[in-house]
Amino acid sequence: MTELAHPDRLEKVRRMRAEGIDPYPPRGVEAEPVAELVAAAGSREEPGPRLGETVTVAGRLLGLRDFGKLIFAPLAERSGRIQVGLERDRLAQWWPRRKLLDGGDLVGVTGELGHTQKGEVTVWAQEVHLLSKALAPPPEKWHGLTDKEQRYRRRYVDLWAGEGVAEVFRKRSRALSVIRAYLEGEGYLEVETPTLHPLLGGAAARPFVTRHNALSIDLYLRIAPELYLKRLIVGGMERVFEVSRNFRNEGLSARHNPEFTMLELYEAQADYRRMMEITEQLFERLARELCGGTAVSYRGREYSFAAPFERRAYTELFEEANGCAFDDEPAVRARAKELSIEDEHSDYWKLMSDVFDATVEGELDGPLFVTGYPVGISPLSKASTEDPRITERFEIFVAGMELGNAFTELNDPQEQQRRFEEQVASLDPETPGEVDLDYIQALEYGMPPCGGMGIGVDRLLMVLCDQESIRDVLLFPTMKPLVAADSD
Repeated sequence: MTELAHPDRLEKVRRMRAEGIDPYPPRGVEAEPVAELVAAAGSREEPGPRLGETVTVAGRLLGLRDFGKLIFAPLAERSGRIQVGLERDRLAQWWPRRKLLDGGDLVGVTGELGHTQKGEVTVWAQEVHLLSKALAPPPEKWHGLTDKEQRYRRRYVDLWAGEGVAEVFRKRSRALSVIRAYLEGEGYLEVETPTLHPLLGGAAARPFVTRHNALSIDLYLRIAPELYLKRLIVGGMERVFEVSRNFRNEGLSARHNPEFTMLELYEAQADYRRMMEITEQLFERLARELCGGTAVSYRGREYSFAAPFERRAYTELFEEANGCAFDDEPAVRARAKELSIEDEHSDYWKLMSDVFDATVEGELDGPLFVTGYPVGISPLSKASTEDPRITERFEIFVAGMELGNAFTELNDPQEQQRRFEEQVASLDPETPGEVDLDYIQALEYGMPPCGGMGIGVDRLLMVLCDQESIRDVLLFPTMKPLVAADSD
């Protein structure tokens, strides 16, 4: 047993077994959602249709208030909470066993649906069945786990002890349903592409590397599904999307987790303007579903998710913040030095992007489309016909945080190969070490004009659920092992 198992509770388990009571019975009870029962009970002044009926509920006891001949205990399950009343006169045969019960235990209760004198909806128990004995006591005073590290490590406690925690993940589930319903309504087909990739591609990031023993090759956990999804566009599927788990071997922060969820979609005969329309429609629909309207509160501020969103050019924002053009290399390198951005990258465009990140991104309120990213940092985007230095690309920002990236897809195989070769020559560890010739071959068969987009689902949910950290919208965020953490 771990240090959390309380000696008194272990002794109660021993006593129950000695008396022939199974503390972990194999069968549960047929219970009703407590939220429905609370609604159907009405009030003392206006009784509901089910008041006085015998009902069964099942869930976790969130503490016990013992008044001698009467015990009150809030009971929680997936739909909500309801009070259970345990009276000696109603439970004469069971009453001696009450001392075996503790806060945190899982029970099934059958009894009359009613109210207390103060009007609280209560199930007045006639039968009590222990479903699972909790050996670890619940958090003190039922205020939940206040230490954030403990909350993330013990999400299985946080979900029922923390106020509003479970609701965040119910919203997450609804959001994924809304995304799928919207895209399917637009004629998109949900697909699945490989998680193990033989080559890096689709984004710039350090990968996780694993070994396939049978083939005797290294494989990479995907950093993005992009190149596989675009192969499907070549194959004639025309409108596809994937909600994928991606993996990037990067640091932890309020916005970064090595394992995260992305929505990626691609549409033939479309461009980045069409991707803007989809973004606006999807964001607005999600806000209405999760927030009850287009006004979204995040970190003490309100943002309007009503379409259309504002648009600003990357080049203009860069010059306003830094006093020089994005492609003025001497001036940009000098600016980077002023900002103490280490010029560790031989690649100028990576340095320029770092300057933009440091001086512009944090100031973008949004929702805002930043358009026209330079070709040098957009290896998969089609160049603008009006200005070949920039691409038909945008990123969407809210509260200084990038939530998505989209562009008109580059479908020229010769130009794509040239850009891949430039990436390889840069020796940047976050870019592919070799050209993906299979993808080039796919383009050689012809890919139609195409728009594509990726949205960070976790970051979007941070905003829609008003959560400070990406860890607050991930059920099980990546954590440092306790042994390693304790040794520091």
